[in-house]
Amino acid sequence: MAFMIAQRAYIKLFLITKVEQRRGYGYQMLEELKQEFAPFGYVPPQSEIYRALHELVQEGVLFRTKQLKGSDPSVDFQEIVLYQFTDDGTEKAELYKKQVKSDLDRCIGMLNKAVRDNY
Repeated sequence: MAFMIAQRAYIKLFLITKVEQRRGYGYQMLEELKQEFAPFGYVPPQSEIYRALHELVQEGVLFRTKQLKGSDPSVDFQEIVLYQFTDDGTEKAELYKKQVKSDLDRCIGMLNKAVRDNY
């Protein structure tokens, strides 16, 4: 068992939640996570976001679709990749979140012990 939760596992947890909230394209999720983590001094690396998304696709949790960004395709030709749950992806996502919750609980206990014993 790892000392603390792996960065990619942590990121995958938040990406799953973003897809649940219908915020399904990579750059949007990256920017939202940067804002959410800024108060903690953490900037999720872009490469880790996209590796985590790729792993979730490989694991059958998510699938990718492409669409044009914007409401007028005659004006806006930028294509974005959207991430959505596969048919059984919601169940896989819930199982993954339960596993990560167990790791987070262990990490919280270790961090609380460090603070309690040393400060």
